Order: sequence, then C-alpha cells, then structure tokens
Amino acid sequence: MADGLPTRRGHRITVEPSNRHVRAVRGDQVLAESDEALVLHEEGSPDAYYIPFQDVRLDLLTPSDTRTNCPFKGDASYWSLPDAADLAWAYLDPKPEVAEIKNHVCFYEVQVF
Repeated sequence: MADGLPTRRGHRITVEPSNRHVRAVRGDQVLAESDEALVLHEEGSPDAYYIPFQDVRLDLLTPSDTRTNCPFKGDASYWSLPDAADLAWAYLDPKPEVAEIKNHVCFYEVQVF
C-alpha cells in the first residue's frame, strides 16, 4: 500500500486496507457492501472509502458521461442512478502513487461500521 510519501507539490495521500465494514445505500437499495474496502487519506479532505468492483451492484448503476481529473489521483469516471447523478466514481487508471484504488469505486456517502 502507499506509504504516505508526498505526491506532487508536497500533497500527501495514503491508501490502506480499511478495518471497517463499508456500505453504500441510496433509499432502501444497497449499492455496495464490503469488508475489503480501502481507505484513502488525502491531505485536506475527509477519508474516502474505495470498494472493490466485485462488491458493487453495477447492475443498478448507469455509467455517466462525466469525467474529472485530479492531479494526484488521475482521471475519474462516474456512475449514476436515475435520481442521483454521479454518486459514485472510480479511477480506472490511477496515478502510480495511488495504484491500489484501481478496480475500486468510491461513493459520496457511505456507512462505516
């Protein structure tokens, strides 16, 4: 896992296995649930939980045309629900400093147990 070395411009990001159960829920639908999530700690941001693709209900989500770029993580692709645009994202080809998050999805809101 990333060792917390500074990335460009001194920005610090670390990625490590989460020891928590993580679940993404919208209304009464469980969109993702995992004991294998990663937690990304990024300087100046709240912790973000990245859930492996195999634990995400991709059948419920629709790929979005939205794309964003993070200078520290790379290009993000997004997924939506009919009533919630771009509620999940993934870095399909992340920067080497955060390579662990490849094949993982992050949601804006998760429950952590």
